[in-house]
Amino acid sequence: MPWLKKELGYIKASFSQILIGILLVGLTISGLAFAIFLRYAGFNGTIIAFTGITIEVISIIISYLLLRRYVIPKEEGSNKTIQKVKTKLK
Repeated sequence: MPWLKKELGYIKASFSQILIGILLVGLTISGLAFAIFLRYAGFNGTIIAFTGITIEVISIIISYLLLRRYVIPKEEGSNKTIQKVKTKLK
């Protein structure tokens, strides 16, 4: 049973990342779900396509904002050393 406590500790520590993952999956399928709902409600294809694409673009923007901290490089210190070496070579 000690392994169970260890695994639950890992889940508890990464709970925010699990929630972000669930949110990203929800954002991914939101355009499709809304398009299916509009089709069931009887709207025409132009309205369904426009709203589906609009919702997907909004979802992509929100996904980018959520994942932006993983995209930004953290190696700013090494860039400074590279710039110093380049200036010494000139």
